[in-house]
Amino acid sequence: MNNFEQLISGDKPVLVDFFATWCGPCKMMHPILEELKQNIGDRATIIKVDVDKAQQLAMQYGVRAVPTLAIFKQGQLVWRESGVHSADQLAQAIAQFE
Repeated sequence: MNNFEQLISGDKPVLVDFFATWCGPCKMMHPILEELKQNIGDRATIIKVDVDKAQQLAMQYGVRAVPTLAIFKQGQLVWRESGVHSADQLAQAIAQFE
């Protein structure tokens, strides 16, 4: 948990993918996130959080559906949506907070 807080507290945007291994749409997000990482380089950090292994964290941020994507900057939740999104949509969301 402390490690998560450290990861999201920087000046760079952090995209968090709250997912579950059994979730079909979550599996669809994996190649999209890989594409996004190649497109944005080190302008943002992308991390994945398995809600089954990090239930406390999922509860803390009110994650009730997976995938839920959230952007944090300086420890603050600045954007959040559930469902599958394209790499372009996510890049635009991240660009708002660079």
